[in-house]
Amino acid sequence: MAEKKYDSLKIENIVASGVIADSIDLIEVSKKVKNCELNTKRFPGAVYRIDDPKIASLIFSSGKVVMTGIRNNEALAEGLKIIMTSLKKAGVATHKEPKVAVTNIVCSYDMGKSINLNKVVVTLNVENIEYEPEQFPGLVYRIKDPKIVALLFSSGKIILTGGKNMGDIKRGLDFLEKKQESIL
Repeated sequence: MAEKKYDSLKIENIVASGVIADSIDLIEVSKKVKNCELNTKRFPGAVYRIDDPKIASLIFSSGKVVMTGIRNNEALAEGLKIIMTSLKKAGVATHKEPKVAVTNIVCSYDMGKSINLNKVVVTLNVENIEYEPEQFPGLVYRIKDPKIVALLFSSGKIILTGGKNMGDIKRGLDFLEKKQESIL
């Protein structure tokens, strides 16, 4: 399959999570790290915003971290490096090798043609499709393998989520395109 086929495929967001320390004193960290906010009445973790690359991370006292807003693997590595350095400077005993991995990728894709969502529902008639246009204008298609959720819109735009790598996303897209061909 040619990569040209995926020209309009765009990463919108990557979420990564994992463990970076055995424990973290969030009160100390929020005092010492710029752009790190802690409001335990609203949320049990600290919110640390990085400007470049633009990433928001949630840091928990358990030593776990969740990073979001990531656009590519380089930004993930750079953002993680910034978090680790900031925490070390704040006195946190971080792990030498943080165990952080991608947990979700959200991509957008434009098929370049409109999709008749009613026809998709009637033709495929499968339980892993949800379509209630009065509630939401998109059709929700839950793909089992790879485990991807796709939102299809009549404009031909598709949002794919749930993949842990771009291979999963592309396989999900290929599955959708094969299904779409059988309908036309």
